[in-house]
Amino acid sequence: MMNLAADGVSGSLGSIGYGLAAIGPGIGIGIIFGNGVQAMARQPEAAGLVRQNMLLGFALAEALALIGVVMPFVYGT
Repeated sequence: MMNLAADGVSGSLGSIGYGLAAIGPGIGIGIIFGNGVQAMARQPEAAGLVRQNMLLGFALAEALALIGVVMPFVYGT
């Protein structure tokens, strides 16, 4: 009886895992840009430094999402 239910499941669980793993970097990028815009609004003379640090944080958070894309292919069967 249990085998019949399991036979209906097909596809790659890696894609589901990536979908769940993309939530973290997505939230992180939202926080980075939200706080960056708020910091530039509060202190406009530091906008250049804030923008530079904001883009660096974005690149690091996006790298986590890209690693999540590759992992199902590396460890998938």
